[in-house]
Amino acid sequence: VAVSLQEPSLYTIKAVIILDNDGDRLFAKYYDDTYPSAKEQKAFEKNIFNKTHRTDSEIALLEGLTVVYKSSIDLYFYVIGSSYENELMLTAVLNCLFDSLSQMLRCGGSRRGHL
Repeated sequence: VAVSLQEPSLYTIKAVIILDNDGDRLFAKYYDDTYPSAKEQKAFEKNIFNKTHRTDSEIALLEGLTVVYKSSIDLYFYVIGSSYENELMLTAVLNCLFDSLSQMLRCGGSRRGHL
Protein backbone atom coordinates (compact mmCIF):
# COMPACT_ATOMS: atom_id res chain seq x y z
CA VAL A 1 0.00 0.00 0.00
CA ALA A 2 1.51 3.30 -1.09
CA VAL A 3 1.17 6.13 1.40
CA SER A 4 1.34 9.67 0.14
CA LEU A 5 2.75 12.10 2.69
CA GLN A 6 2.29 15.81 2.31
CA GLU A 7 5.50 17.75 2.01
CA PRO A 8 6.06 19.99 5.05
CA SER A 9 5.31 23.64 4.44
CA LEU A 10 5.35 26.89 6.33
CA TYR A 11 2.11 27.80 4.57
CA THR A 12 -0.29 25.87 6.78
CA ILE A 13 -2.66 28.82 7.08
CA LYS A 14 -4.53 29.76 3.92
CA ALA A 15 -6.38 32.73 5.42
CA VAL A 16 -7.26 34.64 8.57
CA ILE A 17 -10.60 36.46 8.51
CA ILE A 18 -12.50 38.62 10.99
CA LEU A 19 -16.13 39.41 10.17
CA ASP A 20 -18.73 41.53 11.94
CA ASN A 21 -22.15 40.23 13.00
CA ASP A 22 -23.56 40.92 9.52
CA GLY A 23 -20.83 38.89 7.82
CA ASP A 24 -19.00 41.94 6.49
CA ARG A 25 -15.23 41.95 6.40
CA LEU A 26 -13.33 43.77 9.11
CA PHE A 27 -10.03 42.09 8.32
CA ALA A 28 -8.90 39.41 5.89
CA LYS A 29 -5.48 38.14 4.95
CA TYR A 30 -5.17 35.43 2.31
CA TYR A 31 -1.81 33.65 2.14
CA ASP A 32 -2.24 31.87 -1.18
CA ASP A 33 -4.20 32.23 -4.40
CA THR A 34 -7.13 29.92 -3.56
CA TYR A 35 -9.36 32.99 -3.91
CA PRO A 36 -7.33 35.38 -6.08
CA SER A 37 -9.86 38.15 -6.68
CA ALA A 38 -11.62 40.39 -4.17
CA LYS A 39 -14.96 39.23 -5.57
CA GLU A 40 -14.12 35.56 -4.91
CA GLN A 41 -12.88 36.40 -1.43
CA LYS A 42 -16.09 38.28 -0.55
CA ALA A 43 -18.22 35.40 -1.87
CA PHE A 44 -16.21 32.92 0.22
CA GLU A 45 -16.55 35.12 3.31
CA LYS A 46 -20.33 35.37 2.89
CA ASN A 47 -20.55 31.60 2.41
CA ILE A 48 -18.42 30.87 5.47
CA PHE A 49 -20.43 33.30 7.60
CA ASN A 50 -23.77 31.86 6.47
CA LYS A 51 -22.62 28.32 7.31
CA THR A 52 -21.13 29.12 10.71
CA HIS A 53 -22.75 32.08 12.45
CA ARG A 54 -25.70 30.13 13.87
CA THR A 55 -23.82 27.06 15.06
CA ASP A 56 -22.08 26.29 18.32
CA SER A 57 -19.39 24.10 16.81
CA GLU A 58 -15.85 25.34 16.28
CA ILE A 59 -14.85 23.57 13.08
CA ALA A 60 -16.28 23.18 9.59
CA LEU A 61 -15.27 21.65 6.29
CA LEU A 62 -16.24 24.04 3.56
CA GLU A 63 -15.27 24.15 -0.13
CA GLY A 64 -12.51 21.61 0.50
CA LEU A 65 -11.02 23.67 3.33
CA THR A 66 -10.79 23.19 7.08
CA VAL A 67 -12.25 26.18 8.90
CA VAL A 68 -11.88 26.77 12.63
CA TYR A 69 -13.74 29.67 14.13
CA LYS A 70 -14.73 31.47 17.28
CA SER A 71 -17.16 34.27 17.98
CA SER A 72 -17.16 36.95 20.62
CA ILE A 73 -20.11 39.28 21.06
CA ASP A 74 -20.43 40.60 17.48
CA LEU A 75 -17.14 39.46 15.92
CA TYR A 76 -16.35 36.20 14.13
CA PHE A 77 -12.76 35.00 13.88
CA TYR A 78 -11.78 32.41 11.26
CA VAL A 79 -8.58 30.55 10.50
CA ILE A 80 -8.62 28.55 7.26
CA GLY A 81 -6.34 25.70 6.24
CA SER A 82 -6.40 22.97 3.63
CA SER A 83 -8.58 19.89 4.05
CA TYR A 84 -5.63 17.76 5.23
CA GLU A 85 -4.42 20.32 7.78
CA ASN A 86 -4.40 19.39 11.45
CA GLU A 87 -7.33 21.23 13.02
CA LEU A 88 -5.55 21.35 16.38
CA MET A 89 -2.78 23.43 14.82
CA LEU A 90 -5.32 25.73 13.19
CA THR A 91 -7.14 26.06 16.52
CA ALA A 92 -3.88 26.98 18.25
CA VAL A 93 -3.41 29.82 15.74
CA LEU A 94 -7.01 30.94 16.22
CA ASN A 95 -6.70 30.95 20.01
CA CYS A 96 -3.44 32.89 19.86
CA LEU A 97 -4.99 35.52 17.57
CA PHE A 98 -8.14 35.75 19.68
CA ASP A 99 -6.28 35.99 23.00
CA SER A 100 -3.78 38.52 21.64
CA LEU A 101 -6.46 40.82 20.29
CA SER A 102 -8.49 40.48 23.49
CA GLN A 103 -5.46 41.38 25.59
CA MET A 104 -4.54 44.34 23.36
CA LEU A 105 -8.06 45.74 23.44
CA ARG A 106 -8.39 45.18 27.17
CA CYS A 107 -5.06 46.95 27.90
CA GLY A 108 -5.71 49.72 25.40
CA GLY A 109 -9.19 50.30 26.78
CA SER A 110 -8.10 50.42 30.41
CA ARG A 111 -5.50 53.10 29.68
CA ARG A 112 -8.09 55.23 27.98
CA GLY A 113 -10.77 54.57 30.57
CA HIS A 114 -13.08 52.55 28.28
CA LEU A 115 -13.17 49.25 26.38
